[in-house]
Amino acid sequence: MRIRRTACRGAARRRVGWPGAVAVLLASVALAGCGVTDTGPSDAGAPAAGARTAGGAVLRAYFVAAHGTWPVARPAPPGAGPQTALNALLAGPTPAESARGLVTALPAGTHRVRARAAPGAVDLYLPWLVSELDPVAVSQLACTAASAPGIPGGKRPVDVVVRVHESGLPSGDADSWALTCDESGVAVPVNSR
Repeated sequence: MRIRRTACRGAARRRVGWPGAVAVLLASVALAGCGVTDTGPSDAGAPAAGARTAGGAVLRAYFVAAHGTWPVARPAPPGAGPQTALNALLAGPTPAESARGLVTALPAGTHRVRARAAPGAVDLYLPWLVSELDPVAVSQLACTAASAPGIPGGKRPVDVVVRVHESGLPSGDADSWALTCDESGVAVPVNSR
């Protein structure tokens, strides 16, 4: 009998020993990686603030972050449309947005971009030539216009056509740049889709 118990204990130790030790090691590594420290609570900054209110519309202004354009949601006043969104973009990032590293690639100064909504489209009348603008600035303009509230036709922002009319050039549709804004916040010529 005694041999049998020893043999059973040894077999049990071999079966449970290594797998049990590995399980304990994995559990301790998993718990250590949770990010919970023993230093107590620490300040993580201001609480999140949402732009939406119950039933309220939102406008998105696209600014520039380290890796491209970044939309900022702001409450839209009643009756807001593409012009309101473009005015917000041209006003630049708020101090809180600047503190988060957001900037603009649009030329400095007081410029007026006119925006006119049409079914499924927005016409932008620029005070600059497109060739004078950084490509990121063009994306800021096109994506802000395409995401604006008040565009008739019920299209998603990625399906809204933004027709860019340049300063000093004829304003017919044939003389405009037709763009859309893709999901990553980049202006894309319509004929390249």
